[in-house]
Amino acid sequence: QVQLVESGGDLVQPGGSLRLSCAASGIMFRFYRMSWYRQAPGKQRELVAVITNGGSTNYADSVKGRFTISRDNAKNTVFLQMNSLKPEDTAVYYCNGYWNFNDLWGQGTQVTVSS
Repeated sequence: QVQLVESGGDLVQPGGSLRLSCAASGIMFRFYRMSWYRQAPGKQRELVAVITNGGSTNYADSVKGRFTISRDNAKNTVFLQMNSLKPEDTAVYYCNGYWNFNDLWGQGTQVTVSS
């Protein structure tokens, strides 16, 4: 079964950290460009971070220096380490995988940053 399953979302205080995971199954994971997106209430979905199949990364300006995307091809998993979290990082975070016209999405995981 082809699917992406996110986990790791939680309620965290400002300045805290979280690590999101996205486990892929049913796909040739190592070929996929993997990304994290987020969508806050009332806002459009936005790209947060991307990691290519070669390991190159790119980040939204709003998260540079705070978030790190990484992948473990042996475990078919992509991660998003989020540090120095801010209330404006509150959103549903979605995992996306793309390769050869296959565009896959996970169900999302909620991240809430609040005191």
